[in-house]
Amino acid sequence: MGDSVQWIKHIELYVNSSATPSQQAASVDAVATLLKKDLLTLETLVREMDMYLTTTDSIIRSRGILLLAELLAQLTSKPLSSTSILSLMGFFTERLADWKALRGAIVGCLALLRRKDEVGKVPDSEAKAVAQSYLQNVPVQSLGQHDRKLSFQLMECLLDRYSGAIQDLGDSLVYGICEAIDGEKDPQCLLLVFHIVESLARLYPGPSSPFSNYVEDIFEILGSYFPIHFTHSQGDHDGIKREELSRALMLAFASTPHFEPFSIPLLLDKLSSSLSTAKVESFRYLSYCTAKYGSDRMAKHAEALWSSIKETTYISPQCTPTKESELIGGMGFQDSDIMTQAFILLHEVIQQYGDFISLVIGDDDINVFVNSLNHYEEIADIPVQVRQRLHSVGHILSACAKPSVELCNKILESFFPLVMDGLGLSVSKPIENGHLDADCLSIVKCNFAFFYLCIELLAACRYVAVSHDKLEFSHQTWYSMFSNFSKSLVKGFFSLLSSNVAADAQISNVHFGVKGLQILATFPESFTAVSKSIYESILLGFVSIITSDSNKTFLWTSTLKALVEIGSFVNKCPESVQSASFENIVFGKIVSLIPSDDPAMPLSLKLQAAFEIGATRKDFMLRVVRVLDEAIFTNFSAAIGLGNHKSDGVMVKLLDAYSQKVLPWFLKIGGCEEIPLNFALGVWENIANTGSVNLSPPKIASDLFGAVMNAMKRAVGNCSKENQELIINKAFGVLVSSTGCGSMLTNSSCSTVKEKALPQIHNFGNFSDRDEWLISLFASVVIALHPQTSIPNGKMIMQLFITSLLNGHVPSSHALGSLVNKLPLEIKGMDSSRSLSLNEALDTIFPSLRGNSRFDNTSLSGGSEISFSSSRLNTLRMQSETNTVVGLAWIAKGLLMRGHEKVKDMTMALLSYLTLGHEAGDSKDLQNLIDDLDERDLHQLRTSAADAFHIIMSDSGECLNRMYHATIRPLYKQRFFSIIMPIFLSLVVKSDSPSSRSMLYRAFAHIVSDTPMTAILGEAKKLVPLLLKCLSMLSKDAVDKEILYSILLVMSGVLLEENGKQVAAENAPSIISQLIELTAYSHMMAIRETALQCLIAVSELPHTRIYPSRAKVLRAASISLDDPKRIVRQEAVRCHQAWASTASTNLHS
Repeated sequence: MGDSVQWIKHIELYVNSSATPSQQAASVDAVATLLKKDLLTLETLVREMDMYLTTTDSIIRSRGILLLAELLAQLTSKPLSSTSILSLMGFFTERLADWKALRGAIVGCLALLRRKDEVGKVPDSEAKAVAQSYLQNVPVQSLGQHDRKLSFQLMECLLDRYSGAIQDLGDSLVYGICEAIDGEKDPQCLLLVFHIVESLARLYPGPSSPFSNYVEDIFEILGSYFPIHFTHSQGDHDGIKREELSRALMLAFASTPHFEPFSIPLLLDKLSSSLSTAKVESFRYLSYCTAKYGSDRMAKHAEALWSSIKETTYISPQCTPTKESELIGGMGFQDSDIMTQAFILLHEVIQQYGDFISLVIGDDDINVFVNSLNHYEEIADIPVQVRQRLHSVGHILSACAKPSVELCNKILESFFPLVMDGLGLSVSKPIENGHLDADCLSIVKCNFAFFYLCIELLAACRYVAVSHDKLEFSHQTWYSMFSNFSKSLVKGFFSLLSSNVAADAQISNVHFGVKGLQILATFPESFTAVSKSIYESILLGFVSIITSDSNKTFLWTSTLKALVEIGSFVNKCPESVQSASFENIVFGKIVSLIPSDDPAMPLSLKLQAAFEIGATRKDFMLRVVRVLDEAIFTNFSAAIGLGNHKSDGVMVKLLDAYSQKVLPWFLKIGGCEEIPLNFALGVWENIANTGSVNLSPPKIASDLFGAVMNAMKRAVGNCSKENQELIINKAFGVLVSSTGCGSMLTNSSCSTVKEKALPQIHNFGNFSDRDEWLISLFASVVIALHPQTSIPNGKMIMQLFITSLLNGHVPSSHALGSLVNKLPLEIKGMDSSRSLSLNEALDTIFPSLRGNSRFDNTSLSGGSEISFSSSRLNTLRMQSETNTVVGLAWIAKGLLMRGHEKVKDMTMALLSYLTLGHEAGDSKDLQNLIDDLDERDLHQLRTSAADAFHIIMSDSGECLNRMYHATIRPLYKQRFFSIIMPIFLSLVVKSDSPSSRSMLYRAFAHIVSDTPMTAILGEAKKLVPLLLKCLSMLSKDAVDKEILYSILLVMSGVLLEENGKQVAAENAPSIISQLIELTAYSHMMAIRETALQCLIAVSELPHTRIYPSRAKVLRAASISLDDPKRIVRQEAVRCHQAWASTASTNLHS
């Protein structure tokens, strides 16, 4: 009883006129839940609601009916008995005549009609009754927008789900729908209207059907909406896009061929509209309708269609030159949307109605134009309008030839002889052995226009040949033409590559010559008109260019691209004769260039050619790798052991190609992990066999050093966990076998680093180059490891890196940062004695690095046989502390990225260096350090500490990134920013020393410049004053220009974002003054340019805040108009215009 009272209260609340929409929705949900759980039956509900469903009070009755309808809408998946469905369907059908309760009736009918068979479907007879009642009683166009939408949804449902039941309503159904849709303007309703018309056309497809009786009336209604355009703001359409509505109308237009007598004339007429959108839509609709109406109906419109296409594409072509146009003789055009749609229509018409081609072939204008091309021998002689028409004619002929073999025959029969005549290859000239005699090859004209048309025709023929690869072409006319002219065309295209013309014309000749040859070489093997000998002659010619003409950049690059395209095509069938020829002639020659000493072709180009051609087939690339490996390891000993400078340069190029091209390519295709594994193991094997390292001068050594490390990291990073363990074990074995490294590992294993580190500072320099190489290369391996990879003798390795770090070895810092980022927190099991956990590493690292400062001058020399002067000892102390700061930064970065709380300790350690000598709380150790170092050294140490925050926050390409499997916690930069900013703000406030404050600003600049803008904007009120102080401080020294530029970019972000503009307005005078100073910054053009851009952004701030500074800004902008850099002058003009307009803006506001 209590439950009954509860759901009755929900009903009473719903029908209450004072209830809010949210209360009504909650009531429906509550009652629907009871019905779904069978706690309430539908029969009981209807019986209890009888009063609300039949009362004479129209408001309560309408609400009661709507409540029942909405409940049924939530029960679409709940099975109902046929008796209940019939009873409810009859009730709602009857209520369609109750216009005051119409919405509920429509919603109820929809809910029942949408039910599926398995849960109880409305019988066809009841659906027909609904349709009849709808047509008799529902005045659709008299209803509001929402009720009209519901009405259209009801009719759409009847047509889609009960078409058989309502089909015999015939004329009354069609007439009723016409009456309902006439005059509709709402986009949501129109979407339904267009679909209703489409469904109605499917229901009555016959020529004497009820639909055909009203077809003119229906199209008159549809046609009034073309072209679709919105007259209200976009927000009024409730997400309906114009494109969506236009497509729905197009589907309605094409829904029946009966619309053809009305739609095609309308669309052709709209092509004369001044609105470009109307023309685009007309061509789009014509293309779609052509495909749907069929050739029989479209034949009578053929002339009108060709006239429209010709007018748009040939008579008045609307195309603009592309960026590459000048490189190809001004023949690079971007078609307008109208032209694009016109060509699509041409393609569709040709496919549907083959006889259409006679209009193109017989067109006098096209034929006269082609014949007139003899007048233009040079590219420069051809006017722009003629080039546009030439582009259009080529496109037209190509589109007409592509659909079928027969059409290709007709186009080539009509136009190919004209083109050959234009090139001096007349069909009437004698033929010897199936080809024109070489003496008949009259390419002295070198007619650019005819070459262009020739290439368009060749491309179309190739398309047909590839599309019909299984057909026999030998009996086709165009096959015979190719047999006669293919050899001569090859000679002609090659003549273009070596023609003696002006530079601009030569580039165009090269482009089209290479393109023509590429097309000929990519005909399918079954198309024997392009014989094997012709195909191979093209390959030989291209290879000759690659090997001999590397100084001709455009020719060389174009030829290589063509070879890659040919290789990609023929290698789709690796067993074909064409593929075998390509492998022998092209790939074999190109790959053999890598180890050769031929000076005619630079090594970088040899590698580029080998990689790009090798990438056309996997087994090709595997051969490239074998040759590269052999070349790398051959030069390895000469470069590293013998100090051969020539080998140094070769090695750098080989390794760069390996790491930047080869390894990423194999990573992308997958399944070739032995490639990076063999490379990494091979490098370590070669180092093990090299007794000493002899590298000079330093620049070459550095380049080679970097190339080897980068290649090693890439290779290890591309390996699986298991293969990485093979590599690191091999590397560790080589490391232990080294005299210097082995002794360091031994010392590290029997004593703590902080006991041994500083005495070894001066000994590290006595290590051989080979030992330093080993540690660096080993660090590269560690940097690229997966977090899951097991590291042998982890404690010894970590201590080796700490010792090296303190001696200024940066790769060791990278390796330590990577270790703390990836090590597991704890290790349990048998291998825990040999492996290393993060907690163990941190327990060693932090005391070792901080303990470094506890050694005084006596301890530096104590226990050593070498005597150092006081200044020398201080220098060593200074180097050690600077190295410690760098190490702390990389370790902190690794911890920060994984989200470890120990990063706070590392950060505080860096802050202690940052404020060295300016904090009363300096520890005894730090005080000793202050006493030992002079002011210049202290300043350098503080600067290093400030720059350490750049290491922590910036993205590194050397380590700790996704390529090298770093552990990266989401939003780690934002989290660090939120932790460190309060500390910085407090230190700035407390600082009373200018030098200390400048260092804090420097560190702050590094943090802010690498923090995502969303975090900056959240704290903009606090940060903008500090940003201004940073800009002022950093602008004093040219050395800080990069940091200054980064901070200026942050300021520009604040000025451009809505969240930052309010804070900027509050600080407008200070911001403007600082930006004005930077417009004259002489050390970096980008800073002056960005400062002016920021001033433009400031001009949009509230007028009262910026107007007092208007005169100063205009003066600064005027001065910048004389800047030596053009881009700065352009920004100065924009800035002057923006600020000059602030006065007029104020007058009109």
